[in-house]
Amino acid sequence: MVAIAASCTADNKLHVKIDAKNLGDTIVVVSQENPDARQTFTGKQGVFDFEVEVAEPTTLFLVEPQMFRGIPGVQFQIPAVPGEQATITQEAGANRYDITGSKFYAQYHQADLMIEDAQKEMNDFMQKCQAMMASGTPRDSVMKVYNEGIEPLQQNFSTKVMDYIKAHADEEASAAIITQLEDPDKMKAAIALLSPAVRDGRCKPLYQKILDRVEAQQKAEAEAAQKQATGVEAPDFTLNDINGKPLSLSSLRGKYVIIDFWGSWCGWCIKGFPEMKEYYKKYAGKFEILGVDCNDTEAKWKAAVEKHELPWLHVYNPRESKVLSQYGIQGFPTKIIVGPDGKIVKTIVGEDPAFYTLLDSLFK
Repeated sequence: MVAIAASCTADNKLHVKIDAKNLGDTIVVVSQENPDARQTFTGKQGVFDFEVEVAEPTTLFLVEPQMFRGIPGVQFQIPAVPGEQATITQEAGANRYDITGSKFYAQYHQADLMIEDAQKEMNDFMQKCQAMMASGTPRDSVMKVYNEGIEPLQQNFSTKVMDYIKAHADEEASAAIITQLEDPDKMKAAIALLSPAVRDGRCKPLYQKILDRVEAQQKAEAEAAQKQATGVEAPDFTLNDINGKPLSLSSLRGKYVIIDFWGSWCGWCIKGFPEMKEYYKKYAGKFEILGVDCNDTEAKWKAAVEKHELPWLHVYNPRESKVLSQYGIQGFPTKIIVGPDGKIVKTIVGEDPAFYTLLDSLFK
């Protein structure tokens, strides 16, 4: 049975108690809406008791400070509702944690346990796929298993979440778990299941901002797909090369060109360079690579080109440039293969072996 603690917290604050055996003596609180605004609190041997400013319901991440330096640490994620009290507990050595407390969090604890149980099949399946990769199973074989197995598991998870929301339509915690559905259409269907008081009540920001963000991302991806589609004329652009001289895409017309959108800060971009250099040498003269550096200073860009000994053409894309929006770039690296006629042949996002398979099919 979940204990319900009375709350006397001010309406613009969330009272947080933590008893986590894995935690040190410092915790940093970061808001999903404003990740640059950090609040730091101290405790003793994993025990904390503090109040955090919360203007309206949002998601908070409570993390150990070393995580900002890339060092593993403890992290908690909680829906933050002003005027309530949240109690986080974690046993020594455990990966999971519980959130209880005042009325909202007592309800949320039950919903959270349901989510944990509903995700178990998917988590077990993902571990199975990871084990296959670790044992040396070919990537294509693993992807076949994944693609055939993941959809019914995702559907089963969605059904369990929807059933829970329907059965607990009057509980504010139901509004807090809607974002677990991720798909905007499913999220909207779940919102419709809520009672009017909850749907339009104080916890609406917990799902509405995420839904707005997901829909905006979905729209951007659809627009990007149109801009990057096979057969579309690749927009011309002119940027300065490594020597500070203007270089236009159109000047390379008549040959295959791979536009590589990358940055020195992008780990997957860097990871792909050795194989890119192999293929640049393997099919020398059959295509050109035009590296478009993004979100770097000029100094970091030039240093990265020199450090990784990248032998192809390079241009610097300043922040005020519109090239990224012209091409609808959503992630890095993005490689766009442009044919001799100036039209897009294929777009590959991420460091994907399919890119090199395509080069082999084009140039062998």
